[in-house]
Amino acid sequence: MNQESGRKLVVMGQGYVGIPLAMRAVEAGFNVVGFDVDKARVDCLARGETFIEDVTDAEIAEALLAGKYLPTSDPAALAGFDIAVVSVPTPLRYGAPDLEAVKRAASELGQHLTPGCCVILESTTYPGSTEEVFIPSLQAGGKLLAGEDFHVSYSPERIDPGNSHWNFRSTPKLVSGLKECCARAAESFYGGIVDTVVTVAGIREAEAAKLLENTFRNVNIALVNELAICCHGLGIDVWEVIDAASTKPFGFMRFNPGAGVGGHCLPVDPTYLAWEVERDAGRQFRCVDVANDINQHMPNYVVQRAIGHLNRHCKSINGSRVLLLGLAYKPNSGDLRESPAIEVAKLLAELGAKVEAVDPVVDPANVPMYVDLIVPTAEDLARADLIVVLTDHDDIDWTLVAPNEDRILDTRNRLRHLAVNRL
Repeated sequence: MNQESGRKLVVMGQGYVGIPLAMRAVEAGFNVVGFDVDKARVDCLARGETFIEDVTDAEIAEALLAGKYLPTSDPAALAGFDIAVVSVPTPLRYGAPDLEAVKRAASELGQHLTPGCCVILESTTYPGSTEEVFIPSLQAGGKLLAGEDFHVSYSPERIDPGNSHWNFRSTPKLVSGLKECCARAAESFYGGIVDTVVTVAGIREAEAAKLLENTFRNVNIALVNELAICCHGLGIDVWEVIDAASTKPFGFMRFNPGAGVGGHCLPVDPTYLAWEVERDAGRQFRCVDVANDINQHMPNYVVQRAIGHLNRHCKSINGSRVLLLGLAYKPNSGDLRESPAIEVAKLLAELGAKVEAVDPVVDPANVPMYVDLIVPTAEDLARADLIVVLTDHDDIDWTLVAPNEDRILDTRNRLRHLAVNRL
């Protein structure tokens, strides 16, 4: 019998992080309660339906049929847990971290603590918040003490939606603990569901490591985004520059420019780090500030390039038919969270363009009303005054797109062998 059989795991938050964790834990033998405050989401999961690319309907249905997975919004279902993992959203509100969802999840779990249980925070947050915010919320009104009566760990999520190679199981998992015994408890749990566990010296170091990972990406994307703008002004092909630099086998890592950054991490995590540095160290994290400024203005730059393209063809943006290829923030994913493509669409619509979009992956219900989502024909592409490549999904029929090269602005270098206007 699996050593985890009969152990109860609660996963607070059933989204892009919580669902893959829940399904892997079911596979490992846990009885899993998937808690979410969004009843519509819970009802969807209870019907055996998924809304993320990394987990299939069949996997959800199998876990339900086996009686190993209970999606719920009922706090009473949390009682008696052995391990609880919190993977709830931590957005920015007015430029500052919003940990209300973390506090609520901790308060709910705090009512069901038992001696020896283990509570793990996976949500992205700033250094110090596990000890300053999460643990006090867990202990509020209770008699059990973290590190003495129950274990508390921080283990940052590393989910990359749509990544078929580095999935939940194969991606190394960082763990840390309030005390050594807490870290050992987290090691034991994750050791049974992932291939590699890496223990970090302390909770604050683990919190900062997560922020460094995404700040590194954000800063380097900003670098190539600004390089793209500068190269265009100099009449240099930025893609040739990046290709050439990428032949160096050491000291260089390739990043590609685009319409900006999106998803649940890059637009948020670096600001968490900068906010904490300014609050506690009294100084600015200048690399983050500059990178955020560059990346946040890329949708405006793409729109300016679109206007310039239309002007060269004696057309105004007002009244033009603009067809966007891809709305998600990354290829082969339906994730629209913080997608720069949505901001591009919004800016174009505000300027009077008739905005259509092709995206075979996104849920049409999540597409803004100012965008007309279509399944394109050759006639649709021929009618467009401008075609803008924003997300290069493999499922888009690129052979249908290619004949329109004189009316294409490609921000992803997907159509590199054609005479298109590239970023």
